[in-house]
Amino acid sequence: MTLVLAGVRLPGRDAPVDVVLDGARIAAVSPAGHTAVGGGERIPLEGRWLIPGLWDHHVHFTQWAQTARRLDVSRAASAADAAELVARRAAAEPGDDLIVGFGFHDALWPDLPTRELLDAAAARPVVLIAGDLHCSWLNTAAAQRFAPDSTDAVLREDASFAVTSLLAAADDATLDRWADDAARAAAARGVVGIVDLEYGWNLDVWTRRMAAGADSLRVEFGIYGDHLSRAADLGLRTGDSIPGTAGLLTVGPFKVISDGSLNTRTALCSHAYPDGGHGVANLTPAELVERMRFAVSHGLEPAVHAIGDEANRRALDAFEQVGAGGRIEHAQLIAESDIPRFGRLGVTASVQPEHAMDDRDVADRLWEGRTDLAFPLAALHASGARLAFGSDAPVAPLDPWAAIASAVGRTRDGREPWHPEQSVSAEVALRASVRSAVAPGQPADLVVVDRDPFACAPDDLRTIPVAATLLAGRFTHDALH
Repeated sequence: MTLVLAGVRLPGRDAPVDVVLDGARIAAVSPAGHTAVGGGERIPLEGRWLIPGLWDHHVHFTQWAQTARRLDVSRAASAADAAELVARRAAAEPGDDLIVGFGFHDALWPDLPTRELLDAAAARPVVLIAGDLHCSWLNTAAAQRFAPDSTDAVLREDASFAVTSLLAAADDATLDRWADDAARAAAARGVVGIVDLEYGWNLDVWTRRMAAGADSLRVEFGIYGDHLSRAADLGLRTGDSIPGTAGLLTVGPFKVISDGSLNTRTALCSHAYPDGGHGVANLTPAELVERMRFAVSHGLEPAVHAIGDEANRRALDAFEQVGAGGRIEHAQLIAESDIPRFGRLGVTASVQPEHAMDDRDVADRLWEGRTDLAFPLAALHASGARLAFGSDAPVAPLDPWAAIASAVGRTRDGREPWHPEQSVSAEVALRASVRSAVAPGQPADLVVVDRDPFACAPDDLRTIPVAATLLAGRFTHDALH
């Protein structure tokens, strides 16, 4: 059926237009008032703005769907504060059930997270997951259940991932219902697609969800190293559509985690942290090249997690050796000499601008004197690199407008902009958040907003009202009626 979005404005243009949709594609864009409706429907949009559908290029969707049900410890200013929040939850909800919390950042805490502190807060199992997802804090009861061979209160990197992978909901039906709620909430913010880098075998997860009716988002699912051979054996190739999902589910990249994170002090850096460490390398350079080469030979695009400057250098070296493009996830601290290599090698900087606002104080302490090259969005763009924005949800909320606002303003919560020389324009930020254009032949993945995003202040971008979201020409969010 033909659908006419009548009297809309495109950012950067003055005259309103009519946008004609023919099923899942844009058929025409013409001056407003000159479009014959024929047998279709005409929706007057009265001068609102129309933009392409938004993508979040890096999420952990199952964890994001669970976050709202977990204890929020993100504002804890110390280990004692976090333990007190646990004690309150245990008192308010008596029983033996596992308590899972999310969001702590211990890099600036004045005290240490210990088992004894959490044991005093609750006798039942407690697992608190760091806001960067790279470490978790367990009390004794939780350690006995999930990590019986460890004596550490705080587990980092692979040891932590092994625990958090066991914390899903008790049954698939419950988790899928939460995921559907999260997908609808994302659509209400203009999101039409995600790159899901959840740890695990996500082909089966998303095939099941879509078979049950989940249709609010396009999904590209990532593949991790322990499933790489399985994906290769099945002939999965990045960009392939999965049959039976109406074109909504496609194969995403091969995800490899090469270093840790800033808050956990495991991001691999050329300069030492205040404690003398340099972070961790999860793979040797030879191992990284070997895995990337295997993935590329089987048609899978590499997406390399690299946060520290040394990890980014090694990732770029690996892309150069393999002779293929791909993505670097996060790209938070980059040596000046490495910035031009992204564009030259065809490597996308898959970045999360909201992390710059979350991490600015930690970065100023742990990367003192080097933060002019932290989250260097403007430098990457100027060098010709392709930017792809994401949230890393649940590390930051799944809302592309937050990423756009942080990229443009480099500020949040009324603070002075942090390294404003690395800000980018709203046009650049929006381009990094979409996959298509408002033009004939393009997918009818569209967002109607009540303000001109190119004329908004950063704070206004964060709260921009979304009037409607269309995916393949159908409404997944409609506040117009």
